[in-house]
Amino acid sequence: MNWLENWPRPRHLPWLLLVSAAVFAADRLTKIWVSQHVRFGGAIPIVNHFLRITHWTNEGAAFSMFADTASPHIVRWGLIVFTLIAALGVFIALLRLGNRITLTTIALALILGGALGNVHDRIAYGAVVDFIEVHIFGYHWPDFNLADSSIVIGACLLFLDSLRPQRKTVS
Repeated sequence: MNWLENWPRPRHLPWLLLVSAAVFAADRLTKIWVSQHVRFGGAIPIVNHFLRITHWTNEGAAFSMFADTASPHIVRWGLIVFTLIAALGVFIALLRLGNRITLTTIALALILGGALGNVHDRIAYGAVVDFIEVHIFGYHWPDFNLADSSIVIGACLLFLDSLRPQRKTVS
């Protein structure tokens, strides 16, 4: 017996993977544009004292955690392995749930696209390109990118979906 036989047919999976591919493509294109048009360490003001397009790299995890470690090579490959395992888990969830388009499946598609965008940078360049800089009431939020945004939006959608009352299914 094939272990996939009990799973529903993921008829909407191509649409969900298209969302992931769109996130990945937008992430790559914006990072390429920034790398070609903004000098490293430079910035382009968009909204004064609020939003700038910058050009930085992050060798660590979120908020540059582990970036200043004594073993950057181990951190890099640890983050790559972790991200690939997480992306595989998200893909398997999409295979399992891809028979419908729901808040959960859209969230998973966003997370998958963002994870693949950042892991591409880690593999290809050793660091992730960050370029969105936000200042809110004098607080400087750590620079981020579209992949990061997609992951956070996906996680927020999963959280919101978890708060919704679940419908009872009749067997």
